[in-house]
Amino acid sequence: SDGLQPLKVMSIAYLLPSATDAVVWRGPRKDAMIKQFLSDVIWGDLDYLIVDTPPGTSDEHMTLCEAIIGLNPTGAVVVTTPQDVSTDDVRKELSFCSKLGLRVLGIVENMSGFVCPHCSECTAIFSKGGGKKLAQMYDCPFLGEVPIDPSISLAEDEGRAFVASLQADGNNDSNIGLSAVVRNVL
Repeated sequence: SDGLQPLKVMSIAYLLPSATDAVVWRGPRKDAMIKQFLSDVIWGDLDYLIVDTPPGTSDEHMTLCEAIIGLNPTGAVVVTTPQDVSTDDVRKELSFCSKLGLRVLGIVENMSGFVCPHCSECTAIFSKGGGKKLAQMYDCPFLGEVPIDPSISLAEDEGRAFVASLQADGNNDSNIGLSAVVRNVL
């Protein structure tokens, strides 16, 4: 065994006739699909249910939280990028979680730099530290920072698990960042 565990994934994209089709639905249909994904997909035993949502505090977020709250979720991991415009949005998401009684497990700073594909140096192309500052401000754990790394998207484009690629190069910023996030969540 390679030590990697299976990952179960569901996406509306799997149900579309073509990869170029757009989903043009209003709230009630989106809400129904969220509920259907949670109730009709045969997930089996899960250690974690990861739901990737767009930024914001929309009806879809409400529907998701209302649907899972009865399952006693451990909490939510909130992701931001370092810029003020992103952390301003995430403040609203933190308030949203608080109002719904959903514990925030911590904050991850995504795109916290850019890893050069030639020299592996990580450069802060936006800014840096917005996620950590936000975590301190809201007294919640800072789970780590993950830079933009072209090797991740290249691995995905080639159908390879990027985690395995990163493990081969244990000292790069992406591996260190992702490892820290996983370790802090577990």
